[in-house]
Amino acid sequence: MNPSALPFSPSLRERVAQWLAQRWFQNAILVLIVVNAVVLGLETSSTLMAQYGTWLRTLDLAILAVFVVEISMRLFVHRLAFFKDPWSVFDFAVVAIALVPASGPFAVLRALRVLRVLRLLTAVPSMRRVVGALLAAIPGLSSIAMVLLLVFYVFGVIATHLFGSHFPEWFGHLGRSLYTLFQVMTLESWSMGISRPVMEKVPYAWAFFILFILFATFTMLNLFIAIIVNAMQTFTEQEHNLTQQTTVGAVEKVGESIEHQLHAEVQSLRQEIGELKALLQSQPRG
Repeated sequence: MNPSALPFSPSLRERVAQWLAQRWFQNAILVLIVVNAVVLGLETSSTLMAQYGTWLRTLDLAILAVFVVEISMRLFVHRLAFFKDPWSVFDFAVVAIALVPASGPFAVLRALRVLRVLRLLTAVPSMRRVVGALLAAIPGLSSIAMVLLLVFYVFGVIATHLFGSHFPEWFGHLGRSLYTLFQVMTLESWSMGISRPVMEKVPYAWAFFILFILFATFTMLNLFIAIIVNAMQTFTEQEHNLTQQTTVGAVEKVGESIEHQLHAEVQSLRQEIGELKALLQSQPRG
């Protein structure tokens, strides 16, 4: 039996891979992701579901079927290498969640269908770069988070001792103090809602709140932003360098190929000239 006639021959995998790499196919998947996001939003309206529920559900199932076919094609092309790419695993998980039955113990997972919208992160390169930079910033962010947690703990203990007897609903114990300080950190009604009532009972409370805001809001949160910006810049530079290296490598390969072809042509010309000289020398002179 001819191996090329098998239904899963290597040539078929190459054709499917070329089809997946087509720009129009990628754009079509991107459009379907956006349409699916709109459909999932429309399904939250009881009025629209009463009038167009059948059409919306049918469209949702049709788009899901396209996603399943696309994931199957990618699995067929890449085989086990498919699961080595985190973005591909994310796409697979998002589509698999949508296939969970609508009834039974796992029915609650059907609410996670909206995660299909997050496939935009894998379909749009600029979004993928942002997510990659955020993931790269996690080690630095975790260090800042630990420092911020320490600041919260210190100020929380102080606030409980200073204001707990006067305002037990805000600072009655450490948990309430931490929650109140989190509200102060977000600057949500902290002045009129918390600090001024506290200052009526404890006049020097303004110093506590100002110091806490300077440490927690203006310093620590700005450090968060600085680390994220630095990670994005580093990620972009690494991607740019990788692109340059790939381009230089491709140019060098093309140059080597051209040089090899020129060398072969020169050798061929030399051989032809040698044969022509030999032919001329072998001719009798008149």
